[in-house]
Amino acid sequence: MSDSKPQPARRYNYWLGGKDNYAVDRASGDEIERAFPTVRTMAVENRQFLRRATAFMAERGIRQFIDIGCGLPTHDNVHEIAQRAHPDARVVYVDNDPIVMVHARALLTGTPQGRTAYLEADLNDPGKILGHDDLQDTIDLSQPVGLLLVAVLHFIQGPGAARPIVDQLLDALPAGSYLAASNATKDFSPPAMAAGYDAMLASGRVDAWPRDRAEFAGLFAGLEVVEPGFVAVSEWRVEQEPQPRPTPAEVAVYCGVGRKI
Repeated sequence: MSDSKPQPARRYNYWLGGKDNYAVDRASGDEIERAFPTVRTMAVENRQFLRRATAFMAERGIRQFIDIGCGLPTHDNVHEIAQRAHPDARVVYVDNDPIVMVHARALLTGTPQGRTAYLEADLNDPGKILGHDDLQDTIDLSQPVGLLLVAVLHFIQGPGAARPIVDQLLDALPAGSYLAASNATKDFSPPAMAAGYDAMLASGRVDAWPRDRAEFAGLFAGLEVVEPGFVAVSEWRVEQEPQPRPTPAEVAVYCGVGRKI
């Protein structure tokens, strides 16, 4: 496991207050935070969206989940939320950072009735994820699945680059499945901050590719979009969350949930 280059999962862990990160991740996280002071709020709110979206799907009968770009284990992981609703729920976690898999296998255990599995794989190769023996042994792809692509699609860089990957994943899932996703955006940022982000992206100092509302909404083409639609992560079904809520500009991440029909 190399500590010579910052990794998104470890940097995210740092922003969430975790300890599973290296100096290089903390230095990268601090540099981004200097330019965007509310980035820790973004990380927390994005994680809260993951929890709410998982609970929403479980409440609607989803008993199988694929969490791609799962990151390092923290409080209330997907299988814990799902198995509170359905003790027999099954979850496959996917990440491309070896340290995530080490910690996941050591720390994430589910109910006796349910199952969890962990794949070291990359979102850029959805065919490998879908065809992996551990996924095939854990998930019944003939039954509805909750697909979680939370804070991972923005690491697929380039206009339109995420759409074919999402389409391939959804094509493998039956009707009744759900997609929950989030992606960084500049739509809520003042012009000066947006320009600063562009400069950091061009120089490689940030690695999250921002998408506007139209491109993000396009990832849900053909799905029945769940209310309230495409909003900031701090605004999706937050009636039970502490008020007042962080503003869209403070989180700068779109989210949405859609059902395959």
